[in-house]
Amino acid sequence: MAPVLNDPNYALFCVAGAVIVLIVLIAWLKIQPLIAFVVVSIGAALALHMPVDGIMKSVEKGVGDMTGSLAILLALGAMFGKLIADSGAAQRIAGSLIKLFGANRMSIALTLTGFIVGIPLFYNVGFVLLIPLIFSLMRQSGKPLVWLAIPLMCGLSIAHGFLPPHPSPTAIVPMFHADMGLTLIYGVIVGVPTLLLAGPVFAMTVKGIQANPPELFVAVQKSDDELPGTFNSFLTALLPVILLAGTTIVTMSGAVPQAYAPLMAFLGNPSIVMLAALVIACVTLGLARGANFRALMENSGLALREIAPILLIIAGAGALKQVLVDSGVSALLGTLLATLPVPPLVLGWLMAGIIRVSLGSATVAGLTAAGLVAPLVATTGVNPNLMVLAIGAGSLMFSHVNDSGFWMFKEYFGLSIKDTLRSWTLMEGLVGIFGLIFVLILSRFV
Repeated sequence: MAPVLNDPNYALFCVAGAVIVLIVLIAWLKIQPLIAFVVVSIGAALALHMPVDGIMKSVEKGVGDMTGSLAILLALGAMFGKLIADSGAAQRIAGSLIKLFGANRMSIALTLTGFIVGIPLFYNVGFVLLIPLIFSLMRQSGKPLVWLAIPLMCGLSIAHGFLPPHPSPTAIVPMFHADMGLTLIYGVIVGVPTLLLAGPVFAMTVKGIQANPPELFVAVQKSDDELPGTFNSFLTALLPVILLAGTTIVTMSGAVPQAYAPLMAFLGNPSIVMLAALVIACVTLGLARGANFRALMENSGLALREIAPILLIIAGAGALKQVLVDSGVSALLGTLLATLPVPPLVLGWLMAGIIRVSLGSATVAGLTAAGLVAPLVATTGVNPNLMVLAIGAGSLMFSHVNDSGFWMFKEYFGLSIKDTLRSWTLMEGLVGIFGLIFVLILSRFV
């Protein structure tokens, strides 16, 4: 299907134009991302002289290939996160960590809370869920609100950008033929030092920012006797990580006989891991505590409403990626990018960062950049798991006024635009920069 691309400059011009038009449609004209992706994909295909009768076949194939392997995983992940939130397990985890570390090390406790709770919960859910905790701690301790908020939000952000089962890293892993378990392990290795520097260390510089949160957002939390036990909360919330990382480590160790390798591959499949975690959570956080099974399923099912828009964004990104592949531009782009005097990991990070700053959405930035640099992974031999993390770091860069997360932080904490840029935006920038630094360091050892 691919035409002969006799003019590489024209092909690159078409790719750059497609990205610019995509940014204008979503950021300026506020068009729904799926529609924007489909329109840009068709326009790019026409500009690249693809056969007209094959354009929609490429678009549909891209949508199907991208969402086919992710729909089950993301849906199960959303239901699992909803159960963690509704049961009070997330609140129990936060309270336990704060009690363990004490008032003097509260920022460390909040950092770990954001990171641990952020693994099973999608970002917006974790944000809204943990806001009451921050307000409560402010009243009890008298500590500055923004100083308390930054470490926790940093943990949520890093989990969102770096770690499966969150949408962007989960979608990028199969694009690069990376390994979900290894990406998770490397993500934790990179995420922890990034978290400490961009979270509690950076938070020390924002103590003077005054917050004026509206009373509307100061929600009431559950009483202690309504919460599940500490061990139950931690173990259940971290179960996907334990299962996914555990099966990966066991497989890599060589301890599994070859005859049982297919079984381990089945058990380590991310969808099977999330299904097992969801079933166990229904028992440990629901039925064993007297919850009604029908109500449990209905409440968990509400989470599917939250994942639907994300799946549509992923589907649209798949359409554009497939057009670039079928037109022949993807292979050409990979060859040209490989000749640039920039390390592949830095290039992936930079492209994701530019799209993120221009567009606002970390998910769209990550997926779009991944589609552009996918051939680079194949031609340069760069570690695909690290490329997932480099793009994840770039996709979090410098959130500002075109990002919903920026406005959530501003409005919930009653900050001015200037103070939101000084705190939230700078924190996200540090996450992206330190994330890349630690990815590059790790690349020297793996």
